[in-house]
Amino acid sequence: MTARSDDSTKSGGWEIQLRKGCLELAVLASLWKSKLYGLEILRRLEDESGLMLSEGTVYPLLTRLRIDALLESEWVESDGGHPRKYYRLTPAGRKRAIEMAQTWSRFSVAIGDLVSPLMREGR
Repeated sequence: MTARSDDSTKSGGWEIQLRKGCLELAVLASLWKSKLYGLEILRRLEDESGLMLSEGTVYPLLTRLRIDALLESEWVESDGGHPRKYYRLTPAGRKRAIEMAQTWSRFSVAIGDLVSPLMREGR
C-alpha cells in the first residue's frame, strides 16, 4: 500500500471535504426564510455558520440547484445600480432542504455520540 501525499491526508483535508458535503444543505437553509441575491447568501453563510466561501464556489452551486429545479431565480432592479439575481426555494427545494436537515440531524447526533469520549479526553 502506498502513502498518499495529497490534501486529503493532511490534518485539514477532512474538514474541507466535510464542508463541501454540507454546502448544499447550508445554501438551501440560507434561503429558507426569504429570497436572497448571491452576495446576501454568502454573507448569511458567513454570519450564521462561519462558512467563508468564494463567489466561485457558491455561484456554480446556485446554478446547479436551479437546473435541478430546487431554486428559482429572477432579476430584480435595485436602487443602487445593477440589477440583482435573487434566488428562492421551489417546493421541491423546500422538500429537499427538510430531508437533508433530517439526515444531518440524525448523522450529527450519531457522530456526536461516537466522538463524545474523545471530547472528554481532550479537555
